[in-house]
Amino acid sequence: MPLEIERRFLVTGSGWRAHAGEPQHLRQGYLASSEEGFTVRVRLRADGKAWLTLKAPAEGIARHEFEYELPSADSEALWTLAPHRLIKTRFALSLPGGEWVVDCFEGENAPLVLAEVELSDVSDAFDLPMWCGQEVTGEGFWSNAALAHQPVSSWSLEKRQRHGLARN
Repeated sequence: MPLEIERRFLVTGSGWRAHAGEPQHLRQGYLASSEEGFTVRVRLRADGKAWLTLKAPAEGIARHEFEYELPSADSEALWTLAPHRLIKTRFALSLPGGEWVVDCFEGENAPLVLAEVELSDVSDAFDLPMWCGQEVTGEGFWSNAALAHQPVSSWSLEKRQRHGLARN
C-alpha cells in the first residue's frame, strides 16, 4: 500500500525562495473528509493536469495515499461539487534530505505559508532549514482538508496571533 510520510512546518522567513523552482498554482477541493482522517480530494493544476486523491490514516505520521490522474472535464466537475476548497501556490525546493515543498496559501487562508518534507521512512534524517519554524506535523487543524473546512480567516484573533497569522 502506498504511504505518504511527511513532516510539516510553519515558515518564518523568506530564505526558502533561494531554493524554489517554478510556482505551481493549485486548486484543491475536498469531496469528503472524516474526523478519523479519511479524505477524498481533487487537485487541479493551472496547466490542466488533475488528480483524485484518497488518504487514510496509517501508523504514526504516515498516511495511506492513493492518487489517480483525472481527465480535465471530470476534475472541473468535481471541483464544482466540492463543498470545501482552497487555493495555494506550491514551490518545489532544491534541498537535500527528502522532497521539500513550500505552500503559500491564498484567499481565506492567506497569509499562511507551510513547508513540507516528504520522507521515504519515518526515521529519515534531514537538516531543518533556518526558515522553518514550529513543527505542525500531526496537528489536525494544519492539514489542507482542515484548512479547506476552517480557513485561517475563520480562526479567532487570538489563535491567528498565536501562530503569527493575524492581519493588520
